[in-house]
Amino acid sequence: MHIKELSLDEFDRFSKNFPISSYYQSSSYALFMTEFGYDYELIGYVDELGVIKAAALILIKKIGFYKYGYSPKGFLVDYFDHDLLTKFVEAIKEYYSKRLVFIKINPEIAIGEIDPITKLTNYNQNIIVRDYLKELGFSKLKDNKYFESLFPRFNGILNLQEYSFDHLTKNTKNKIRKGMKKGLVFEKADRSGLDVLFNFIQYKKMVVPFYYKSYYNVFERTNAADLFLIKIDYQQYLLNSKQLYDQELERNNEISKKLISSSNDNYIKEKMNSDRILLSYKNDIEIATKGLREQKVTYIAGAFVIRYLNRIHIVISGYDKKFKHFDPNYYLHYQILEYYKNQFKFVDLNGMTGDFTDNNPYLGLNKFKMGFKPHIYEFIGEFDLIFQEKTYKYLIKKGLLAKEFNKKTKEV
Repeated sequence: MHIKELSLDEFDRFSKNFPISSYYQSSSYALFMTEFGYDYELIGYVDELGVIKAAALILIKKIGFYKYGYSPKGFLVDYFDHDLLTKFVEAIKEYYSKRLVFIKINPEIAIGEIDPITKLTNYNQNIIVRDYLKELGFSKLKDNKYFESLFPRFNGILNLQEYSFDHLTKNTKNKIRKGMKKGLVFEKADRSGLDVLFNFIQYKKMVVPFYYKSYYNVFERTNAADLFLIKIDYQQYLLNSKQLYDQELERNNEISKKLISSSNDNYIKEKMNSDRILLSYKNDIEIATKGLREQKVTYIAGAFVIRYLNRIHIVISGYDKKFKHFDPNYYLHYQILEYYKNQFKFVDLNGMTGDFTDNNPYLGLNKFKMGFKPHIYEFIGEFDLIFQEKTYKYLIKKGLLAKEFNKKTKEV
């Protein structure tokens, strides 16, 4: 068997039929990355009859005077077939050792699932792959606790066959209901909505608009990209707010009657709380009235989604911080799940951290995603297959590797 370069069609056919396939191992992702300084090669490991037994997208980029390779979420090989894995890796070494310093991989192999109660990882048999890779000369990079690596080590994957609104946490359901009361509207947008989305993500993404525009454009060519926005329907917002105000006013009056006959501390607390609620609803009425009068179109949240095989990937989402009290991100994600639930099997909520303590700087992110009750998987991590040891150490010493792989974006 030997390595050969594959056509776009050959590679995509193999990738889509591979048991663990990812859009990161697709010709579309290869084309996208060419806009950011990468060349690419689509390679297959074929037998005497030309049957592809393994494959990989290898992105190639210069680092100083040298070149390295990167196979995102790759290789596409049966890691449990020790003989095939060994021969494929040896063939890759022979094919690339004179051209590249190393090849980085981060296979999409879940080695365990987080227990929802203890927050500890229950490891599975996939963990043996780490030993296989080390035996074959891969260097295991340090496990990232937060988002230090190119991909998060922990991901929330929601099984849409298990999903229902009733299954969500109480807090999440309340926040979604709040969005409904605020008159939020979910809409599918076209390419022009990218400018709106960028307003919501630029605060957490050190990227230029071109990055996500290119991302969207490449996958939109194969009808695999969706863009969603959340806006305020001021008419509905006003109607809801008036109804809620009237209901609370009636309750407030009842409490006042009770206070006349008794100055019970509980009644006093109820009255004070009801007064606060009334004030909040009155403020909502004023905001909705102003927006309706000025005929405003106010977008407050958005998300970019990629569809690949049976899985939905929420690549990036964000919301306007001025409307944080509307909880638009909860409403947005709920509507995305509702939109796809009868068409796809899984939704990838994207990265989480491995720190489930209250001291986690990303505590809010973890709680938000856990509210949708996903399965939280720990993945195998990053490995470097080093061909030129001296050069590799030189790149480390000069800080070039750290500079190259210091994440400028966190896709969370």
